[in-house]
Amino acid sequence: MTRTRLGQGAFRVLVTDAYDRRCAVTGERTLPALEAAHIKPFSKSGPNLTENGLLMRSDLHKLFDFGYISITPELHVEVSRKIKEEYENGRDYYALHGKKLAVTPVAPKDRPSSQFLQWHNQNVYLG
Repeated sequence: MTRTRLGQGAFRVLVTDAYDRRCAVTGERTLPALEAAHIKPFSKSGPNLTENGLLMRSDLHKLFDFGYISITPELHVEVSRKIKEEYENGRDYYALHGKKLAVTPVAPKDRPSSQFLQWHNQNVYLG
């Protein structure tokens, strides 16, 4: 039996609604392929707040969690050279490098916190 963290379901709903059911990176609208990602993980004291969340395609969420992609405080996508070095692949992901997020929440309080984005860039992103 899988146990869900307290607040995780509410976090997903809040982030999904804040991003208008669209991937922050690509604008994709296929809801079953979208996941609410913590910028600073819950396991590292990241809160279940929309300002600590991004709605992303599941593949991008995994790459984000493993540090292969990140989002700058200026809301641009960064893609690590490690994808190519380790997997000899990544062309589709490198096409996203340097692009501004396709979608950000309308409400300023729901937009990604530069503090959490900086934390991800310093502690998770592989560069």
